[in-house]
Amino acid sequence: MKRGFLAATLGAVCLMTPHLTAHAPSGAIFTTLADGSEVNVNQFPSKQAVYLDGGPGIGAPQTAAGLDDGTYVFQVTDPSGKTLLSTDPARCRQFTVSNGVIDGVVATGCQHVVGLDVDHGATTVQLFPFDDTPNPGGVYKAWVVRVDDFVAGCAELGVANGLDVVDCGNAAGNRHGFVPAHTKTDNFKVRDVAIREIDAFFIDSATGEHLAGRYVTWVDPQGSSNKKWSYFVSFWNVVEAHVEAVEDGFHQLEIADQPGCAIGDIYWGDFENQRVGGYVGSGPQTVGTTIKGHAKATSVFYRIYCN
Repeated sequence: MKRGFLAATLGAVCLMTPHLTAHAPSGAIFTTLADGSEVNVNQFPSKQAVYLDGGPGIGAPQTAAGLDDGTYVFQVTDPSGKTLLSTDPARCRQFTVSNGVIDGVVATGCQHVVGLDVDHGATTVQLFPFDDTPNPGGVYKAWVVRVDDFVAGCAELGVANGLDVVDCGNAAGNRHGFVPAHTKTDNFKVRDVAIREIDAFFIDSATGEHLAGRYVTWVDPQGSSNKKWSYFVSFWNVVEAHVEAVEDGFHQLEIADQPGCAIGDIYWGDFENQRVGGYVGSGPQTVGTTIKGHAKATSVFYRIYCN
């Protein structure tokens, strides 16, 4: 098992060309329970249990940049983004951000159920209703984008009233009005399926201590990005930044110098295949890995030493 191997051994995409002039919002999103708490390896007991949170993510410092203030719309798809799973019109799926965190949904008469994040006092937004994923690994993808960019994305697809329809259509580089380079995404699962993840361990070069509050930027196979912060994961008794429920395809982690961590040596490994891995390089860089095998368990890791 991965964690047993961890105890014994420790002692990933070109961005699609955007069609619009916008850029991805700052900060991050993550899927969570109604109270903002996490579930083990992002596997939720039911579709109704999945909520959207935004702003300082799990493990992020309170001072970390949240989402840009404004109004957003979300969708749920299969991992590729080709199949839209959300079943209600886009106007029902709007929420607002203030001071970097979600502070409510837009009252349209069909707005989604909300909860309260106990950590940051933010609003969480239920993603349901959405259909079952066709993905054989049971993986879903949540997307958010600014409303203005969504309306412009729908217009590119020939739909002038994007907020009033369920689906604006689909094209390469434009998933139902969501241009990947302008979005934040997070993957999740709604049944007991194989663990598929990419982990990053930040390690103090001088002491060997595993460090919390450090981040990598994950770029998924569609070109969307999201920050993932290292924190103490009680389920596994380990400090790590992790990307859960990864889909098949090429994933990248952008590893940058940051407060408390000048990037030194980086090593790669694979828990499931019991491979410690090899030396990747030294200093800030982007590393990549190809995930394949659909429902097969996958657990790739990077050890990042901080000078």
